[in-house]
Amino acid sequence: MNLLRKILLPIVPVYYFVTWLRNKLYDLGIKKSISYSFPVIAVGNLSVGGTGKSPMVEYLIRLLNDKVVLATLSRGYKRETKGFQLVQTDSTAKEVGDEPLQFKTKFPNVLVAVDGDRRNGISRLKTQSPDPDVVLLDDAYQHRKVRAGFYILLTPYYDLYCDDIVLPTGNLREPRHGAIRADVIVVTKCPSDLSEETQEKIVKKLKAKPSQALLFATIDYGSDIVSVSGKRSVETLKDTSFTLVTGIANPKPLIDYYHSLGLNFTHINYPDHHNFTDAELNQLKKHTCIITTEKDYVRLVSNFSEDVLWYQPIEMKFIKNREVFDNNILSYIRK
Repeated sequence: MNLLRKILLPIVPVYYFVTWLRNKLYDLGIKKSISYSFPVIAVGNLSVGGTGKSPMVEYLIRLLNDKVVLATLSRGYKRETKGFQLVQTDSTAKEVGDEPLQFKTKFPNVLVAVDGDRRNGISRLKTQSPDPDVVLLDDAYQHRKVRAGFYILLTPYYDLYCDDIVLPTGNLREPRHGAIRADVIVVTKCPSDLSEETQEKIVKKLKAKPSQALLFATIDYGSDIVSVSGKRSVETLKDTSFTLVTGIANPKPLIDYYHSLGLNFTHINYPDHHNFTDAELNQLKKHTCIITTEKDYVRLVSNFSEDVLWYQPIEMKFIKNREVFDNNILSYIRK
C-alpha cells in the first residue's frame, strides 16, 4: 500500500457509508431500477482493476452466439466520443474504446455498442434490426439504474474481495456485502493446477450463499501469437528476443507465463487502457518485434507493420464444473 493510500484511510468510512447508502436505497426501491422482459446478463466486479471481465464476456459470446441474437453493451472506457455508438469493424479505439472494438473484431456478427447510460444503450439496441434476444452488460455490477436478470461477479485469485476494503485505501468500489447480488461468483486468474484444498479454503473465505454458484477459472493462453498477417507459434519466440508491451491493469500473469516458457523479452508497461502518444509510438517503432495483449493490439495495430506487432490471445477456462456455469446461463435464458 502506498503512502497516499495510507494517508487517505480516514476517508474510507465516508466512502463506505455513501456506497452502502446508495445500494440500500436501490434495495428498498427508493431509487428506481429498470428491469426488462428479455434476458440481460451483467458481468462485473467489486474491485477496481483487471478481474477478467473481457475474457468472461467473450466466453459468454462463444456460449450463446449460435443460439440467440446477441448484443454487448459497454461504456467505452477512455473513448473520445459521447453517447450511444454502435461499434463497427472499422471503428477506432478512440471512438468506441479498446475492449468493445476487440469484441467486434473477433465476433463481427454480434451487435456491439457503447453508452455510459445503460438504460439508453439497451433501448437503442432494441431498435436495431434484428433486435437482440440477449444483452450482455460489460462492467455493470454497480450500474444499478438497470436491474439485470443475471449477475456474474468476478474476483481474481490474487486479490479476493473478501481480503480488501473500499476505496480510497483499498480497491473495492463498494462494500463486500455487495456480493450478495451475484447469481454466480467466479474466482478468476487462478493457477491452472489450483488444488482442491486451496479451492475449499477460498470457498470458506468468500462465504457464498447456497443459491450462488462459486466456480474457479484460469487464463488459457493460445499456442500462437497473432497479427493481421496470420499466426505464429509462441515456440518460435524462443529463438529470438522481443519486447512485451502491456497497457492492462495486471500484466503479471502474462509475464509469469512467458518466463515459464523461458522466453527472452523486455517488458514495457503502461497504465490500463493507455492512449499512446506520438512520442511513445515513435519509441516503440524502434523495436523489431513487439508482443502485446489483444486489448492493446486494437489501439496499436494501425501504427505498425504486420511483421512487427503481434498479440497473445487468451481465453477464460474453468478449472472444473464448466457445465454448472453453462447450465446456469442457459437455464436463465430459457426462462
